[in-house]
Amino acid sequence: MDIAHHPIVSSEQWLDARKALLAREKEAMRLADQLAAERRALPWERVEKDYTFDTDKGPRKLAELFGGRRQLLVQHFMLGPGWEQGCPSCSFMADHSDGMNVHLAQRDITLIAVSRAPLDEIERFRRRMGWRFDWVSSHGSDFNADFGVSFTPEELTGGEVDYNYDRRFFPASEAPGISVFVRGDAGQVFHTYSTYGRGVEVMMGAYRMMDLTPNGRGERDVPHKMEWVRHHDRYESDGSGAGAPSCCHARG
Repeated sequence: MDIAHHPIVSSEQWLDARKALLAREKEAMRLADQLAAERRALPWERVEKDYTFDTDKGPRKLAELFGGRRQLLVQHFMLGPGWEQGCPSCSFMADHSDGMNVHLAQRDITLIAVSRAPLDEIERFRRRMGWRFDWVSSHGSDFNADFGVSFTPEELTGGEVDYNYDRRFFPASEAPGISVFVRGDAGQVFHTYSTYGRGVEVMMGAYRMMDLTPNGRGERDVPHKMEWVRHHDRYESDGSGAGAPSCCHARG
């Protein structure tokens, strides 16, 4: 942020510039509304595989994770088996979940996190972070692989994996994403949408607030923009974020 060289104008000039930007903001909002309508109109695919998840209430099928609601939002949280802690960037996303949940429930939506780590490892990290949202384990199932957020050592050795609807390099065995499901009257489950890469910023309300400020996100021009993110209990410590790879979602 270069205060010394930033333009300084009169109130009238500032208002003219602000109105010009407002027109662009309204254009972007109308486009976002159009994209949301197109997203809702996407065809669905029926989930045929019988996934089982470990939960704090015992084993549950995918249809049982809806919590009595019709719509399910899943955060694919990067926490692999044996990891000391979850991905800092996925944790940044999850820091928003508890505040949203009560409002999502009013719109017939359940939000949960799913990770491949065993449930006891999930619970240990959840207690440390103080989160209350439901978080289940897909350990032992194909769920993460089928939804494009876990990769085998052989896939990683090949140099490129299938992620975000493309072949690309990815630096870790787990990847971030968000998937949406709807449950029918007979208990059948349909997959309606998934987003990856920068698409997961939809959960990052703090980013939207940063975007309003003069310094913006203040990120360095490096491939992994979220290098600055730490677990919320580590900003005052060494800030290393060691113990798990950061998802640092790729641009695009």
